[in-house]
Amino acid sequence: MQHFDLKAKNWDADPMKAERAEIFAKEIIDFIQPNPTDNALEFGCGTGLLSYQLKDAFKTISLADNSEGMIEVLKEKIKKLSLKNFKPLLVDLLKEDLDIGKFNVIYSLMTVHHILDLNKVSKIFHSLLKTNGYLCIADLVQEDGSFHTNHPNFDGHNGFDKDELSKILINNGFSIEYYNISYVIEKKIEKEMRRYPLFLMICKKV
Repeated sequence: MQHFDLKAKNWDADPMKAERAEIFAKEIIDFIQPNPTDNALEFGCGTGLLSYQLKDAFKTISLADNSEGMIEVLKEKIKKLSLKNFKPLLVDLLKEDLDIGKFNVIYSLMTVHHILDLNKVSKIFHSLLKTNGYLCIADLVQEDGSFHTNHPNFDGHNGFDKDELSKILINNGFSIEYYNISYVIEKKIEKEMRRYPLFLMICKKV
């Protein structure tokens, strides 16, 4: 988590991060057509870039992250921009059994590949969603492991195979409603520009 604490201050300086958040937010809204009375949760919110793009789509948005640095930057942003419906939460939902209510929609962007136990996080998502609620996962398509070349301590998943991830989610009480390759990250790896596609998977609690 120290990695994200150190990066928090300059996280929003990368225009690519804001661009991808805007693209995924539009796609989420277009598909689920949220009701303005709905409550949402962003899992692994970072500085809240995705939620900022969704701020007018929901009555309240709870933003959860276990990086103190990210939450501090988020709190500054909430104050500066007077985001009245944002609720920042410095929590680790994988370790703490918290009563934070139930949500109509849960979404995450580039977070789930950091979670080793996919069954556990799927069960947590299921328990936090209302019946017929939506889970929206935006993350890396399965790659060769080069994406995290510059992060030697990375111990998560090298992206996801659509069928394998779908199977885990279905086994934990979700139906897969939507899947699309929505964005491509370009990164320079060992002097070569590489392309890493990102998908959006939308599931429903059944």
